[in-house]
Order: sequence, then structure tokens, then C-alpha cells
Amino acid sequence: MIDVDKLQFGLETFGDIVSNDDGSLKTAGESIRQIVKEGQLADKLGIDVIGVGEHHRPDYSVSSPEIVLGAIASVTKNIKLATAVTVLSSDDPVRVYERFATLEGLSQGRAQVMLGRGSFTESFPLFGYDLTDYDDLFNEKLEMYSKLIEEKPVTWSGKFTETLKKQDVYPKTDYDGLETYIGIGGSPESIIRTAKYGYKVIIAIIGGQADRFVPYIDLYKRAAEQYHMPVQPIAVHSHGFIADDEDEAVEVAWKNIKANFDRIGLTRGWAPMSREQFDGETKVGSFYVGNPEHVAQRIARTIKLLGLGRFDLVYGAGNQTAAQRERMIELYGTKVIPRVKEILSEGE
Repeated sequence: MIDVDKLQFGLETFGDIVSNDDGSLKTAGESIRQIVKEGQLADKLGIDVIGVGEHHRPDYSVSSPEIVLGAIASVTKNIKLATAVTVLSSDDPVRVYERFATLEGLSQGRAQVMLGRGSFTESFPLFGYDLTDYDDLFNEKLEMYSKLIEEKPVTWSGKFTETLKKQDVYPKTDYDGLETYIGIGGSPESIIRTAKYGYKVIIAIIGGQADRFVPYIDLYKRAAEQYHMPVQPIAVHSHGFIADDEDEAVEVAWKNIKANFDRIGLTRGWAPMSREQFDGETKVGSFYVGNPEHVAQRIARTIKLLGLGRFDLVYGAGNQTAAQRERMIELYGTKVIPRVKEILSEGE
């Protein structure tokens, strides 16, 4: 049973470069300032969370999401501030703790840490790490991070991390510590690891039907029980685009999401996205595209199917204009979210 009153809705941006109306591209700085404006808009609309991605490549504007979130914190009051994700494998757990503890104090308890191994790998050579250590890096650094957020003196040694002897970390948090999510793509090992540490899980569903993740959620619940950890509310994030007109939404999303996925696919061996594939994703798959009613119906189905406590819509994929992005956020906050809650309440 879905508790509609506790259900949360978020927005996530990976920091795509924003397009001007004439098709030219804004600078990275202009795109970053646009994200801050969008965070302020989302807060005014009562959206629960905004997440900002970390990337180290030319088609994205944000490599230091905590700085952008700090700027959003200064112009907002209620919205939670998350990364999407922090690539812990190529970062320093001490610095991750310090940055988020700073954001937590600045925002009066609104910081959320979302940790991941990173689906993009540019950060590994950039910071001197070997991709052959991909899994070991994350496992060790997650263990170290888990010690640090206890906010007690830490004694620690590892293969990839610094040695600490009764070392304290600062600043201390003012509220209830750092709320932590693990972002996963659907591997059983990731689900079990998340349950072991007692963290919240957010599942990235970027292709295919949501139904296929039911076994992973069941596995998480069983693992949490075996580790004597609480079963945390499950979150999901997926791509989408909303416009007043259904046909407009589909065509804008087709142009931009295809370009985004095809560009990424050049480095990952994906075939270019076909129109048939795109249409399948928008009808029954992981792209939540259309007018507000269509998108609300699809989100409500996914929330009910997976028993979610939170749904995040990844917006701005490709090079959408500022006006398109802002209108999408307005529709999400004023029409889609209320309608999803209404559908779920009627279903109950």
C-alpha cells in the first residue's frame, strides 16, 4: 500500500548544456546558472528534491555538484539538495563527508548524499585511478565513508585510501547526520550492499520496463531483514519530458533524448536509438514523455508496481531550451504530481 502523504517527488539534472532559442548552445557557466534558477522554481512549486549530477566531459556543465547545490540552497527554503550521483570510487571519502557536512549546515539540514560507482568513467583517469579496480574502489571507499559519517574519531587503513589514526572530521552536522542513498543500475550485488549498510536505495531505470526491477526490490527487502537493517523507502529515477501538448512533448524528447543517448553510445558501443525503440520507451518503458495526464498515469503505475516511496524525473536530457525546461518543471509540480497522488488515492 502506498502512503500518498509520505510519497516524495524529485527532479534530477545531469547538467546538460542548455540550448538557446536559435539552436546555439549556452556556455557551461550559463547552463549552471540556469540550474540554480530551476532549483529555485522547483522549491516554489513544492517539489521535494532536486538532484545534480557529476560529470567530467564537455556535454555536461557540472563537475562539482555540491557547489551548485550550495548556490541553490542560498535561494531556496524547503527543497532537499542531492547529488545524482557523487562518484565515490574516484573521490576521497573524507572530502565527500566534509563537502556534504558543509552543505548540510548551509542548507539547515537539507543535504542528501547519493553515492555511486559511476556509469561514466572519465573521472577515473582524471584523478589517477585504474578502471580495473572499479569494484574494489567503491567497496573500500563506501566502508570508509560509513565510518566517517558516525562523526567520531576514525582509525582506518586501506589499499586505496589514506591511513587515519583517531582522526576527527569537521564540520560536525547540526541535524540528524547525512541522509545517504546508493544509486544503482540493478545489479544484485549493489542491492545487497545497500541493504548491508542500511542506506536508502535509488534505482536508475534508464531503459526497459519497470516490471523487471520487482525481483531486485524483493532481494533488497530480504537482504535488509537478514542484516537486521530497516527496509528503507525505495526511490527510482528515469528520464522524461512534459509539455502542454502531447505531440510537442514527444518531438522535443525524441530530438533531445536521442541525441543524448546516441552521443553517450559512441563511447559505449550502443547502436543509435531508433524511433521504434524511443516510442516503445515512451509508451511502456522508462521514458516518461507526454502531456501531464499521460505522464502522471505512467508514473502512478510505476510507483504502485514497485511500491515506491520516491520518484525522481531526470529532466533536460540533450540540449533543451531554458523555456522548455522551466515549463516542464512547472507542469511536473502543478499538474503531474497532484494528479499522480490523486490516481494513487483513487486506487487505494
